Amino acid sequence: MMERFSNPVLSKELKLRFRAFKSFSGLMFYLAVLCIFVAGFLLIYTRFSGTAFFRPSDSFTMFVALSVIQMGLVMFITPGLTAGSISTEREKQTLNILLTTTQSSTQIIGGKLLSSVAFLILMLIAGLPLYSLVFLFGGVSPSQLITIFLFYLVTLIAIGSIGIMFSTITKKTIVSMIATYGAMIFLGGITAFFFFIGISMEQMAIHSATGLAQNATPFSPITYFCAGINPGALIITILYPEMASSLESAVGISMPIWIVYLIFYTLLTVFCLFVAIRKLRANMKTNR
Repeated sequence: MMERFSNPVLSKELKLRFRAFKSFSGLMFYLAVLCIFVAGFLLIYTRFSGTAFFRPSDSFTMFVALSVIQMGLVMFITPGLTAGSISTEREKQTLNILLTTTQSSTQIIGGKLLSSVAFLILMLIAGLPLYSLVFLFGGVSPSQLITIFLFYLVTLIAIGSIGIMFSTITKKTIVSMIATYGAMIFLGGITAFFFFIGISMEQMAIHSATGLAQNATPFSPITYFCAGINPGALIITILYPEMASSLESAVGISMPIWIVYLIFYTLLTVFCLFVAIRKLRANMKTNR
């Protein structure tokens, strides 16, 4: 029974990844960056003296900054871990050997993705002691921390799936990484740009309507969708509930954006994994 659910690809990838020196050097660098930021933040807010007070409001500001930085690191590191999963095997000429084993395409893709996700989860867990400083000074509820980390998990799985898909459908690792980082730029930057354009156009349309400036009700589903799939907008609305209310009133839609975020990235993950599984052996037949 256990052999049916075993995944040799996942076991092999976990051993190789967690035994490699570059993995733990990368983890050490990641924690060093967070430590430098926290130490600098504390020194600045205490005015480089040991007698100044660190208020709960300052602690919440540090929590917000840490959350944004970690989301940025997740979006930056995840493509580097997943975008070369299949294309590297192809470049080393070991993919055909892997495909001749008894492992299914689902096991191969799932093993590659889960090994990368496991390492990213280790990085997030390793940073928890730094978050404990926030609870030491107060100002943040445990529910906020749990919510943020749950959406970290959803985001890194989705980004990992995008990287796996591009790694499967492209032949070169560099092309896969460029495409994956391009997708991250679109999800994090272009959607924010479209959101601000949509808000500006909506406000201009309301104020240009004669006699309707006071009574017009905004309704902009495209602007709302751009905000709903943006990781930065999600974190801001989770940390600042009043910002979520302002966003809902600005676009005329009262549904919380975390629902859109969860649905979109779940569907994106399923689609990317489906394409990767279907195209894995198709590429091998084409190369013949």
